[in-house]
Amino acid sequence: MIHSEQLTLFDDGRLTGRTRIDKAIGPFLDYLIAEGKSDNTLKSFRSDMNLVIEFLGGDTPLASISTERLNQFLTWLEFGRGIPCSRKSYARRVTTLKVFFKWLHDIKVIPTDPADKLVQRSGPAPLQPVLSFEEVRQLLDTGQQLRLGNKPDPRPLLIAQLLIETGIKKSETVGLEREHVERENDPPTLIISYHRLNVFKERRLPISQDWIELLDEYLAQYRPKDNRIFDCTARNLEYVLTDLAKLSGVETKVSFETLRWTYAVHHYIQGMDMDELRKRMGLSEISWRETSQKIIKLASDLIAQES
Repeated sequence: MIHSEQLTLFDDGRLTGRTRIDKAIGPFLDYLIAEGKSDNTLKSFRSDMNLVIEFLGGDTPLASISTERLNQFLTWLEFGRGIPCSRKSYARRVTTLKVFFKWLHDIKVIPTDPADKLVQRSGPAPLQPVLSFEEVRQLLDTGQQLRLGNKPDPRPLLIAQLLIETGIKKSETVGLEREHVERENDPPTLIISYHRLNVFKERRLPISQDWIELLDEYLAQYRPKDNRIFDCTARNLEYVLTDLAKLSGVETKVSFETLRWTYAVHHYIQGMDMDELRKRMGLSEISWRETSQKIIKLASDLIAQES
């Protein structure tokens, strides 16, 4: 089986180091078919490569992909994607990377194999760090100081308090629009829209009136374009959180993922029903099985640490 794009999109009909990674998937699957791989294996490898493309970008040239970038992808799978990655799935995805890049190296598309030194880890994934209740207080207190300082800036507190109150993901934060805030409710409501299995869904999360007041201050000062609340990149928002953590003296790395897990653990400790917590985080019942066990373990560790 030869994909038609293989003959039209590559130099002289062949893959080269300049070929976009998304254009190499068809020939890769043809190679696997020729090797006698099962339909289930093909489906898994295609799914894994789609994740690689989601992270790297489909237009990334094959020869530009380094071992460091692949390790960043694996870290994203575990901690940055917002969807639990089991040990079995992690191991399979490492295998997919090794098979794909070895194939490219063997057919001389790339001079070295960036996946060769990737490590297959055994045992459970390390738990995501979470903030203590005191660290959360430090973070918010520092944000309040910035809000009321000589050069008032409500944005750091707005972002930190949003994540601590709702536990939403980075992509959901960046996608927020003004119309997603329902002010007339008591308490006000944040509408998070998302797609799952090609079905449009939304969840409604309570947000404090204090946050609404912060939002109004922020909108008046920053005047974001169009209808978006945050018109900067997700990376810029990460920098805001990093700077806020440094100013507050919080030693734990503060990121979107850290605050999402902190939200879950703190609400579990405070007695929120686990199914309600699952719904608020927008997770399926299947993915919740592993996530809930991690939350329980993190909560136990945090309670022991603060006792």
